[in-house]
Amino acid sequence: MSKLEIHQIPVLSDNYVYLFRDPESGLVGVVDPAVADPVLGKLKELGWTLTHIINTHHHPDHTGANLELKEKTGCTIVGAKNDAARIPGIDIKVEEGDTFEFGSQKAHVFEVPGHTVGHIAYWFEESDALFCGDTLFALGCGRLFEGTPAQMWQSISKFRNLPDETKVYCAHEYTEANGRFAVSVNPRNEALQERFAKIVEMRKKNIPTVPSTLGEEKETNPFMRADDPVLASELELSGADPVEVFAETRRRKDSF
Repeated sequence: MSKLEIHQIPVLSDNYVYLFRDPESGLVGVVDPAVADPVLGKLKELGWTLTHIINTHHHPDHTGANLELKEKTGCTIVGAKNDAARIPGIDIKVEEGDTFEFGSQKAHVFEVPGHTVGHIAYWFEESDALFCGDTLFALGCGRLFEGTPAQMWQSISKFRNLPDETKVYCAHEYTEANGRFAVSVNPRNEALQERFAKIVEMRKKNIPTVPSTLGEEKETNPFMRADDPVLASELELSGADPVEVFAETRRRKDSF
């Protein structure tokens, strides 16, 4: 089976929108379109016709172009069943455990509340692609605007069960700032130190740091490592429950 062809489109100040195509069926999707013009421009450049929008959550920098793109292309909009009222133009409503069929590809749907209560993620297993919105970032995670630390830790833990080679197509270029924070709370993590040094050099050259891989995140992202005894000790929380470690890590990040 052919893998999805994925194009990363930088928009606004630090968002990433993803345009993807199933080579076998010709279906074309876009993940979390914040604005329409860059998406329409890329479609024209590639000679593709948009058939689907898939949304991870309701925030305007992820759904802002839904209605305009639907009006101009007639595309179908996919989003969270339990947050359908906040997804503009939604047609297909999905929930935990669903499989969204996209031509020859299948996406496993995860409910991952925390950043918002209705956040979802899509894992295209055969293409090693995870579209996780603002739940997981390279070396970080989203702010808890609507959910609790316990919810977010449970959500992120779902991703820890996926293969290391899975690419993390998160929605923002926050990695350098996330890395500075990660090093501050987990300084004994040598893999993190090495990764952060590479990230600094990449950003000097304006090279995107996204996508990363889940293997990298499992090894270096403190928000995926709340059950790591070394991180807990560095936070002076030795023996604490992972939810408490996660909550303290997020608290520190919010004021970093």
